[in-house]
Amino acid sequence: EVQLQASGGGLVQAGGSLRLSCAASGFTFDDYAIGWFRQAPGKEREGISCINTGNGKTYYADSVEDRGRFTISSDNAKNTVYLQMNSLKFDDTAVYSCAAYRSLKVGAVALRCDTASPFYDYWGQGTQVTVSS
Repeated sequence: EVQLQASGGGLVQAGGSLRLSCAASGFTFDDYAIGWFRQAPGKEREGISCINTGNGKTYYADSVEDRGRFTISSDNAKNTVYLQMNSLKFDDTAVYSCAAYRSLKVGAVALRCDTASPFYDYWGQGTQVTVSS
């Protein structure tokens, strides 16, 4: 059974940092791309970043303001993907969740991962991030 479990959310003051974790199980971790998403109240889900766990290549969505504040990484030995979030702003308040899809390849080469939701086959429950102003 595929499982994705996001954790690490909480209440933080503006300017603070959090590191979210996405623990994956039930599939061959290295064959998948894993992405982070968020959804604020009254807003559509937004893709933040993704990583091809097989080659470590990452992608950050242009739509995220000051996306340099976020860093995605993976620990393949732990089947876990992280999202380090620095300089948090009030507008970062949302439920953050992770999702996975089998990496698309041309021959043996994985294509860049994508943060568009339709790519993703498996979704985990989210973790709440609240940034106080």
